[in-house]
Amino acid sequence: MYKTFIRPILFLFQPETIHNFVFVMLKIGNKIPGIASLFRNIFVYNHPKLRKNIFGIDFPNPVGLAAGLDKDAEVYEMLGNLGFGFIEIGTLTPKAQAGNDKPRLFRLKKDASLLNRMGFNNQGIENAIKQLKKRKSNIIIGGNIGKNKLTPNDLAIHDYEICFKSLFNYVDYFVINLSSPNTPGLRELQEKEPLKKILDRLMTLNNRHKNPKAILLKIAPDLTDSQLDDIIEIVSETKIHGVVATNTTISRENLSYDAKYIENLGNGGISGRVLKQRATQIIKYINEKSNESIPIIGVGGISSAEDALEKLHAGASLIQIYTGFIYEGPKLIKDINKAIIKDDALKKQKL
Repeated sequence: MYKTFIRPILFLFQPETIHNFVFVMLKIGNKIPGIASLFRNIFVYNHPKLRKNIFGIDFPNPVGLAAGLDKDAEVYEMLGNLGFGFIEIGTLTPKAQAGNDKPRLFRLKKDASLLNRMGFNNQGIENAIKQLKKRKSNIIIGGNIGKNKLTPNDLAIHDYEICFKSLFNYVDYFVINLSSPNTPGLRELQEKEPLKKILDRLMTLNNRHKNPKAILLKIAPDLTDSQLDDIIEIVSETKIHGVVATNTTISRENLSYDAKYIENLGNGGISGRVLKQRATQIIKYINEKSNESIPIIGVGGISSAEDALEKLHAGASLIQIYTGFIYEGPKLIKDINKAIIKDDALKKQKL
């Protein structure tokens, strides 16, 4: 029903326009008695074998929503009713910011992909906390944090510290986003020294708490093997809890569109099906090079149950979807969870 009827109507409108409309509908639906229960009955698939304990958190299933959709923690309750095992909000910055100029989000329909240059548009950390204080369910929430665009790189550590301290009591784990291509200079912080400095500081703050939170690093798909080796080393040295692989790509390879057409769309990161192979390669590389010692949340190009299994077979402990959710609809979540239960290889891994 979604792909044959609902999606064609939604895709008649600009991506950000329909995003805002859907969020309004979800907010209204959350206030109507019985709607949340109806969604759960249709979409949620529970099975004891789907449960996973990763970095000290009990996930009801391994399929999460990637950061970028519910940036400001507005509809995480209703999204949880669609069957997600966890929701990642953000990317959040200390101060509210409008992001880059519109239009900044484009569908690449032939490739089931998206090009975006949103630029960390969000209403700021304090607004998100107000929303999280309303949490009624036990849905697991990850907090994806970044720096404000106007904050110079040499002061970036302060933005991450502000976000971490402010959000600590309201999320279940953290993701440090240094890999978005849409904030000028941000990816420079993935270099070994600045990265280690930021992660060391956050782990110091984290360990002051009686019950520290898991801290993960979100990495770009455009890193070289040498850079991935540095990431593995830094994860070991700083003792952070894992990585999210991967963010969007600045590569323009494997697209079905004319190069001039893509050039005219402008800068931005691409997510979706064209990212599938590279994201899986990075997951496999990190898993093997680290001797399976680093928990990985696999994200990038998951548009089917088969794509999800591929990520899990490569070494991901959990997975996230975003673009695949836009193109395939909420049924994708249940399809993935059912496939996990049936998959013999994953049974042997006791997933």
